[in-house]
Amino acid sequence: MEVINGIVMDRKNGTQELPTSFYENTDFVNTWYLMGSPLPVTLILASYLLFVLKIGPALMKNREPLKLQNVIQFYNAIQVVVSCFLLYVCVRMMAENGLLPKTCVMETEYNRRSLTAAMYYYLVAKLSELLDTIFFVLRKKYNQVSFLHVYHHTLMVVVTWTALKYEPTYALLFLGMLNSFVHVIMYTYYGLSSIPSLTKYLWWKKYITSMQLIQFVLILTHFLVACVTSDCKPSYIMIVSMSVNVFLFLYLFGSFYIKTYNKTASAKAEHNKQIKMNNEAKNNLYEMDKKLYQNGKNDKIDDDKDYTTASITVNDTYRIRFNMKTNKLAKN
Repeated sequence: MEVINGIVMDRKNGTQELPTSFYENTDFVNTWYLMGSPLPVTLILASYLLFVLKIGPALMKNREPLKLQNVIQFYNAIQVVVSCFLLYVCVRMMAENGLLPKTCVMETEYNRRSLTAAMYYYLVAKLSELLDTIFFVLRKKYNQVSFLHVYHHTLMVVVTWTALKYEPTYALLFLGMLNSFVHVIMYTYYGLSSIPSLTKYLWWKKYITSMQLIQFVLILTHFLVACVTSDCKPSYIMIVSMSVNVFLFLYLFGSFYIKTYNKTASAKAEHNKQIKMNNEAKNNLYEMDKKLYQNGKNDKIDDDKDYTTASITVNDTYRIRFNMKTNKLAKN
């Protein structure tokens, strides 16, 4: 064992482990609202799942969907402000300690207080984001209440609360910073899309999903590098759970991107192809009509005979032309 700044550092197999005293010195977290016991957060999540999966749809079954336009605009504006605040908090702390500090940032009281406060703000933000799904249910947009959406919102609350309670680590700060940045963009889009007159100008929805996918790759890369380079490595449980969930999110968000945007692109390409074929068919008919007219003008008509030229359209591409022979009208 080695003592650094009065704190015992345990070494096992030549590696330096995060000292338990760091976590013991964050016991003040237990006095914060919702942090003393897992019961309050468990009840919140249970109520959330029960409402969005059972009670909400049953309640709205025979009712018209609620508009909630003003409520949603206000909610999205608040989420943008909250995400900007979280981004500022994370950037400020990373500016003070670096992106990948080698030393144990949590060994000082100031950093312990700063990091746990940032994680607590993040937890409150994740709890408030549960309203996303509730609004979908009240507006009867059940297609938005997917497994990906519900799982993502639920898991973020569970992971954030657990990490803050049992293992607050600086390696998670990059996650909070990057996720807050993405949420600034995302909730700005949602807020603007709730204004009907602006909908046609919002062409960048699919790029939000692309940003989320890039976000997961960067988060996992940073976390694994931090685990290798830092003197205070996260526990193996955190490393495994973080890796598994990031890969799962990559799969779920990747599948959503392919199904939503590749399908849309294919449908649009097919639609454009059909329009092109229709235009070509119309051009062909126009050329045929010109030829029919010219042929009618060039046909030699006997003095005692009268011919009428006619055509029948079979479909958009083919037309049948024929001549009808009629007797010349008698002159009085």
